[in-house]
Amino acid sequence: MSWYAANDRHLDASLARVRRRLERQVARLSGAVGEERAEPAVESFEIDGHPPALEALGATFGLSAFERDVLLLAAGPDLDPRFGGLCAAAHGDPGRPWPTFALALSALEEPFWGALAPQAALRHWRLIELGAGEGLLYASLRADERVLHHLRGLEVLDERLAPLVERVPVPAALVPSQARLAERLATAWARAAEEQAERLPAAELAGLEIEGKREIAAAAARAIGLSLVELPAAVLPTTAGEADGFVRLLGREAALLRAALFLDAMDLDLDAAREAALVRFVDSFRGVLVIAVRERRRLGRRTVLPLDVERPTTPEQEALWRAALGGTAERLNGRLGALLSQFDLGAGAIRSAAAEIAAGEADELAPALWDACLRRARPRLEALAPRIRAAATWDDLVLPEPQRQILAQIAVHVRRRSTVYDDWGFAARSSRGLGVSALFSGPSGTGKTMAAEVLANELGLDLFRIDLSSVVSKYIGETEKNLAQLLARAEQSEVILLFDEADSLFGKRTDIKDSNDRFANAQTNYLLQRLESWDGIALLTSNSRSRFDPAFMRRLDAILDFPLPGPEERRLLWSSHLGESHRLPPSEISKLAALVDLGGGHIRNVVLAAAVLAQSEARPIASADILLGLQAEYRKLGRQVPLELKRPRLE
Repeated sequence: MSWYAANDRHLDASLARVRRRLERQVARLSGAVGEERAEPAVESFEIDGHPPALEALGATFGLSAFERDVLLLAAGPDLDPRFGGLCAAAHGDPGRPWPTFALALSALEEPFWGALAPQAALRHWRLIELGAGEGLLYASLRADERVLHHLRGLEVLDERLAPLVERVPVPAALVPSQARLAERLATAWARAAEEQAERLPAAELAGLEIEGKREIAAAAARAIGLSLVELPAAVLPTTAGEADGFVRLLGREAALLRAALFLDAMDLDLDAAREAALVRFVDSFRGVLVIAVRERRRLGRRTVLPLDVERPTTPEQEALWRAALGGTAERLNGRLGALLSQFDLGAGAIRSAAAEIAAGEADELAPALWDACLRRARPRLEALAPRIRAAATWDDLVLPEPQRQILAQIAVHVRRRSTVYDDWGFAARSSRGLGVSALFSGPSGTGKTMAAEVLANELGLDLFRIDLSSVVSKYIGETEKNLAQLLARAEQSEVILLFDEADSLFGKRTDIKDSNDRFANAQTNYLLQRLESWDGIALLTSNSRSRFDPAFMRRLDAILDFPLPGPEERRLLWSSHLGESHRLPPSEISKLAALVDLGGGHIRNVVLAAAVLAQSEARPIASADILLGLQAEYRKLGRQVPLELKRPRLE
């Protein structure tokens, strides 16, 4: 016999026993005298370690025999059509065909008033619902729908929680470093259970990666016989009244599912109300709880076991890649090392990237796998930093050879940093992070942003431009909080952050004359400290390097000065931007290069304006179009077009 069939038999027999007690109550009210029938036998069972749902529920919520019978009485009308008529007869009132506490106290064995209390299990966990009626005793009783399904052996999420809660699968295996954390957590829970602690300690898993935390929590929960469900902390109610009902509902659900709760607070923006909501929830939730955070927080009075979760180590990631790719790994032609050097992925991301490639028909395996990694490494930065689609290549970049060499060295640094730090032992001799930071200094339009695009293209990485208006705040401490959120998200993956006009963030510290100076210096100090542990890639642009704090300059890996282009560089820029869609002779381009002392960005603007004029008349770009574009660009700069160009035609 299956567990479900045995459970149905057990539930039906239990309902028959309660129904028989109602029949006795009806007989007492009518004064009928006769031979009393024996109650049906209710035989317990255990199949594959699973007892009947009713017994398990009673043990989980600590129900007495009377409370369990009250629950069956309340569930009866939905499970057995005979209960309605019996309830009306037992009340002696045809207008009350429903269960009540009054009926339970008079008909069921071992009654006690405390079972009716709001803090008692039946009402606290909302196993039963009170309906209409005259006061507490005669209010109708009904078992909650979720409880009815559970009694029948059907485990479906409560419909009120289904949009919010997800089941977390148990990982096939954990890498050794994370398996040790799961074992440590499970041991702490088991020890607390042996000591009969009122509640098991909550686990606070801190770190940048969410996926590894889920797998550690699922493995630890399985070790103590529980499953795992996940809830985003952002949905926690912020008002005390709503929070109380929500925590009870969620606690009941976790208990019915025999599940621990994984609370994802990784990206929770903690204002005062949300912080209070998080602390209140951690304090009041009675079940097994795991909280995922980026950095450790104060989580109220509950005992908390803090654990720091890192991504798998480089050797562990290599083993994951080889296991996930199987024989395909040999087709990478030695490129697996480049993936390991550039991308710091968790186990799930590695497996899904490998599965994506296996399901596709990519001609070039290594580039396809690189793109798959890039998609999984892409952080959620859109709110603070729009992504730039890097299209520029080395051929588009017009720079003196020394600057090109420095830019190429930055690319080499990024590619080889993992080998140098891990294999050559530099990480053990320094507390600095793996981050690479460079300053691009020079006048506007000299190619700083294009150089960042070239670098992103060369490395195959995403480029994000930081919107400083969304980072810098006039309120004390808000800028640091915004930066911490931004850098933490960026550090999760391999991206390049481009800080335009970075001197507004990384400027010189000043003598303290008032509170504004103090807070500005505190902001700079925070940035200096954060840069020490930074593991990402940061490119900063400014019109002048002299505006930066000297201590910050010492922490940079490279500084590139972008000079205004000379005549030869300007000729190359004009030719590059004009392309083939013009009819200017080489002599005119040379004259433009000699007379127009603008940077590459401004030259691009001139050509673009000229192209729009030419396209409106469906013809190639002419000298007159260039002159009009020049006039518009010089006007924006507050300057006059050179007199030699103010002629109908360039000569």
